Amino acid sequence: MVLMLPSDSARKWHVHELELVEVVADQVAVALSHAAILEESMRARDLLMEQNVALDLARREAEMAIRARNDFLAVMNHEMRTPMNAIIALSSLLLETELTPEQRLMVETVLKSSNLLATLINDVLDLSKLEDGSLELEIKAFNLHAVFKEVMGFIKPIASIKRLSVSVMLAPDLPLCAIGDEKGLMQTILNISGNAVKFTKEGHITLVASIVKADSLREFRTPEFHPTASDDHFYLKVQVKDTGCGIGPQDLPHVFTKFAHPQSGGNRGFNGSGLGLAICKRFVSLMGGHIWIDSEGTGRGCTATFVVKLGVCDNTNTYQQQLIPLVWPSSADSDLRAPKPLPDGRGSTPLKSRYQRSV
Repeated sequence: MVLMLPSDSARKWHVHELELVEVVADQVAVALSHAAILEESMRARDLLMEQNVALDLARREAEMAIRARNDFLAVMNHEMRTPMNAIIALSSLLLETELTPEQRLMVETVLKSSNLLATLINDVLDLSKLEDGSLELEIKAFNLHAVFKEVMGFIKPIASIKRLSVSVMLAPDLPLCAIGDEKGLMQTILNISGNAVKFTKEGHITLVASIVKADSLREFRTPEFHPTASDDHFYLKVQVKDTGCGIGPQDLPHVFTKFAHPQSGGNRGFNGSGLGLAICKRFVSLMGGHIWIDSEGTGRGCTATFVVKLGVCDNTNTYQQQLIPLVWPSSADSDLRAPKPLPDGRGSTPLKSRYQRSV
């Protein structure tokens, strides 16, 4: 019997077939892998589309809820502010009449409570707009010195009732005109000054305004605040110092938190909504600035400081000519011990405007 061995060509062909089978198997494995990846991608795409639809629906519902809330707050703010202004104005007028000590005490209580409620109404609406981003800054040229005059006009009557000394000092190089949000700046200064009057039983409150020098900007830098020098803008620094009840070290980290009330013993007995400083922080942030509070402890007073960026006003002379003079309480001029005194005003502040805003 003769044994037939495969030829070399047959062996080569067999090896070639094996290699071909391996290549086909690899391609099939790759195809199956691609199919699995494609299927997973399609499932992920479908899931993502479902999530996007759900997110879009949730966004629309949130926007509708925000609009409804803002409309409700706006209506309530208007409807409540109208009678509240009447109560404040009439109470202010009643204080100017002859009253017995008991009657005067009751009228002052009505006036203080009305002012507190009016402030709360305004603060809730402002905070609502700040949180949903619907509040836009009104950038325009304004009289910077007049802002401080008007703030003093608001806080002087309340401070005089408590027999507190109030003074304002403006740096000699503080420009008359600036570009920015006048209302936001005024409300920030008014809220901080109002807190100083509110938490001070005796002593004095000092408001100091100056320009931060370019070589001193680095001293104010924080992780959230990076001031830079420029010819187009400057940084206004405002400090409000008081001899009030002070803030304990445990309360300082929470002073800008909404509805937070200091737990320090010296602050007990002073009621408030806990919104004023939270609103100040939002306004200052919108104005490209930074705000902080220093206190050496309970019973040792506070110093509130903020820095905001304002634009440089070129047409100061023209703007000054077009400026409408503001009224100023005659009794306040004696308290302006400043390196550069405020312009003198004529006349007295009407009672209604004097008590429009609570401090």
